[in-house]
Amino acid sequence: MKKVGALLLLSSALLSACSFENSNVKTVKQVLEKPQFENTSVHDPSVWLDGNEKYIIGSHLQFAKSKDLMKWETLSESVASSQLFEDVFKEFEEEFSYARTTTFWASDIIQLEDGRYYLYYCLCEGSSPLSVLGLAVSDDIEGPYEKVESFLTSGRGRSPDGQPYNATIHSNAIDPHVFYDEAGELWMVYGSYSGGIFILPLDKTTGLPTEETYGTKLLGGNHARIEAPYILYNQETMFYYLFTSFGGLDADGSYNIRVARSKNPDGPYEDMNNQDMIDAKGEDGTIFDDISIAPYGTKVLGNYLWQYSENEEYGYVSPGHNSAYYDEELNQYFILFHTRFPESGEMHEVRVHALLFNADGWPVIAPRRYAGEKIETVSYGDVQGDYLIIEDQNAIVPDTIVSQGITITDKKISGDYSGKVELGEQGLATVQLNGETVNGHFLPQWDEYTEKQTMTFTGLTPEGKAFMMVRK
Repeated sequence: MKKVGALLLLSSALLSACSFENSNVKTVKQVLEKPQFENTSVHDPSVWLDGNEKYIIGSHLQFAKSKDLMKWETLSESVASSQLFEDVFKEFEEEFSYARTTTFWASDIIQLEDGRYYLYYCLCEGSSPLSVLGLAVSDDIEGPYEKVESFLTSGRGRSPDGQPYNATIHSNAIDPHVFYDEAGELWMVYGSYSGGIFILPLDKTTGLPTEETYGTKLLGGNHARIEAPYILYNQETMFYYLFTSFGGLDADGSYNIRVARSKNPDGPYEDMNNQDMIDAKGEDGTIFDDISIAPYGTKVLGNYLWQYSENEEYGYVSPGHNSAYYDEELNQYFILFHTRFPESGEMHEVRVHALLFNADGWPVIAPRRYAGEKIETVSYGDVQGDYLIIEDQNAIVPDTIVSQGITITDKKISGDYSGKVELGEQGLATVQLNGETVNGHFLPQWDEYTEKQTMTFTGLTPEGKAFMMVRK
């Protein structure tokens, strides 16, 4: 099937050549109606498609499903209410004792070649690396699952390499994501604070590790706040994209989503500045050294606030722990994550956004949540108007970036930024903002706040700075 990525690797020269010269002509064909959203509060959502249903599983065995990525049915809100196991507290009594906890953390589900569903679970208390990671199997994605084996632990004793466990370099056995590479081999990427993010080969038949090891380290260490690894392959760019979340997950923790890429599933991974992510770690002897890791990884989503007026604003706080997938039926990529909201404490919900790939083959996130929109060609007439604009920074701080204002008239940009717009096909665009080149996408979207269809833009500079725009 033709992938959307085939249309996403146009050069800047091609974008210019494909530009529409008549700025008064509108070409957008889709008309978006007011969508119906039903929200769910699955923390750390990991997605898996099963027929027409999209399932997400997260921490605390929170579980939900949707047919359209907009209306979610919550199947479980806690370990106690979950039907994924027949007697979870009895079955995992030993694991609860080891991890000193009464709950599960982030989980992942994949269907292997035998048709069964493989649930990768982890248990962790949170303030220490005493963690357990293992596998359960079911014939039905909604369970019940039967524990196969808890195959990886961390936090005490000796590591699989025989050395005394060292929390600054060895794994924290949580946050699993299991995936097939293009050669059909099975991998698990996992890890968090403590020693960093690791990747481990799995047996394609059993779903278990092929050897006793923590695997290959991809990034992190010295208790750097890097977690929630998720790997997505794009068949057109032929890159594996490693998403991680930097910072702390709570409302003042500065959680943000970053990405790096590699030609191989087990790395090495580099960001847009060609930095090897293995160097993203805290200084020796430090804990939560955000300053050392902040320059690494291409940041695609963080704290921001769209300010329509002094008393009218909307935004995200500490968005993160994402999953992502390519939807063959819709011929589009999507990213799913949890987020908190301004002045709303620790309340969180899942959000789904279109995931686009710019002319340089890097993923960018649509500014508004998904509401049925499709990627299409736009004209200069389509993109005219007054916009709110967000310019992101790589810093890991709790500050919220507040939007500024610009106006697009014909090809020119004025207001808090000056510059110009060059359009290509399928929404691809190059935007000049105060001398910086931003490669990205214009996309018609539904604006949940203003309750109308609007135009949006999302893109990255060659150095990895993210910009987003929403027409008011």
